[in-house]
Amino acid sequence: MSPRRFSLRHLRVPRTAEALLRFALIGLLAAAIFGPLLNMLVWTVAEAWYFPAKLPQRWGFAFWTRVFRPEAGAMKALSTSMVIACMTVALSLILAIPAGYALSKRSLPMRSLFLLFFLLPQAFPTVAVHMNIARIFYGFGLTGTIWGVMLVHAIQGLVFAVWIASASFAAIGDEQVEAARNLGASPLRAFMTISLPLAAPGLMASAIFVFLISLDEFSGTFFVGVPDVRTLPLTMLNAALEGNYQIASITALLLLVPSILFMLFVERFLKADVLASVGK
Repeated sequence: MSPRRFSLRHLRVPRTAEALLRFALIGLLAAAIFGPLLNMLVWTVAEAWYFPAKLPQRWGFAFWTRVFRPEAGAMKALSTSMVIACMTVALSLILAIPAGYALSKRSLPMRSLFLLFFLLPQAFPTVAVHMNIARIFYGFGLTGTIWGVMLVHAIQGLVFAVWIASASFAAIGDEQVEAARNLGASPLRAFMTISLPLAAPGLMASAIFVFLISLDEFSGTFFVGVPDVRTLPLTMLNAALEGNYQIASITALLLLVPSILFMLFVERFLKADVLASVGK
């Protein structure tokens, strides 16, 4: 065996091992991501699946029919979730736009303290926070109401809305705003015609994040809304606790649809350069 062949053979082994390791890591990552989703999809069409069977003994769409029946209440719960999520987005943007614009100005006193204040609800366990919020809301008659649930969801989503809005306005240069002011535009007009349109992609991203957070929120809805306000995450949890994994999987799949639409929207409208400018 020549020295040249010997060296080439030893060069091939590490490359093969590296390729195998790469494929193994990709396979493990795919299994971790898509394995639970595949199991959920199987449960949605499993009419009978008992241990120790590896696959369902009977397949069908009987549970889909049960979910979409009016008396099941799943579609009403979905519409309630959508209404609350839209209301949460509206309230969050109303608060986040002026707050984010003010916090984007570096000269604002105690700017870091204000940003830290919006993070406080995330620093404690959500169950403890929502239990105490429920006690406070009970005194104001907000428990068991859509408005109370919306306020709880806004507390969770406001941190993302304010931080993203602040980053969006901070990424805007002062030259265009100053040019508009020099041409006679009032501060409000310069904000409405220059700053707000330029920050719109970031504000749109924050609205989508808040919408998805509200749509998936469970503990706040449970402590403040039950039993009068029923959302789709509550329906999913009740089905899972009852051992009805088919109903739970179908409702989880319904909740997954807005997340997929969100990713498609980001891919279509919010390009990488726009998202990069938001984070500056």
